[in-house]
Amino acid sequence: MHQDLHFGGVFVSSFVGYALIAFAVLIVLRLVFARIRFSRYVANAPLAEAGIFVCVLALLIALT
Repeated sequence: MHQDLHFGGVFVSSFVGYALIAFAVLIVLRLVFARIRFSRYVANAPLAEAGIFVCVLALLIALT
């Protein structure tokens, strides 16, 4: 079971922490995507990025 995060007396679900980490990974990936012109290879780049975010988030949850 995953531990809750504790910030100044407020409990935050561990899912929020995983989502923030996945968002940080996505920001780095967006820099890479801009360099390789990712939008040329997919029909809808924002939808593909959302799918990648979900995959990264699932991997973080599954591997911890």
